[in-house]
Amino acid sequence: QVQLVESGGGLVQAGDSLRLSCAASGRTINNYIMGWFRQAPGKEREFVAFIINWSGGSTSYADSVKGRFTISRDNSPNTVYLQMNSLKPEDTAVYYCAGKGRNYRSNISATGYDYWGQGTQVTVSS
Repeated sequence: QVQLVESGGGLVQAGDSLRLSCAASGRTINNYIMGWFRQAPGKEREFVAFIINWSGGSTSYADSVKGRFTISRDNSPNTVYLQMNSLKPEDTAVYYCAGKGRNYRSNISATGYDYWGQGTQVTVSS
């Protein structure tokens, strides 16, 4: 089992930056795909970014955040980050960290992930 704990959310103004952290415990995440998803009120949980930890850190992003957000990892201390720059009001959501092992399920669908954190709120005011 892997336990994930997010931190770093908060209230910021449009154009500001935030860095979210996801600390993993229970197992090393070196052989996991780690993703960030977000869910705004009344909307479905949507993909934000993922990183493949064993492939040299290959990454992928949703079009809505490409060029503004960066996902990265630090295998010691077993943490994944989401650097969010040029934040917009439409980025307001609860952000969730997720993890999955090597399987053939989608990396951009929430149903493809096995482990989830509790979420951290990001609010961007205009």
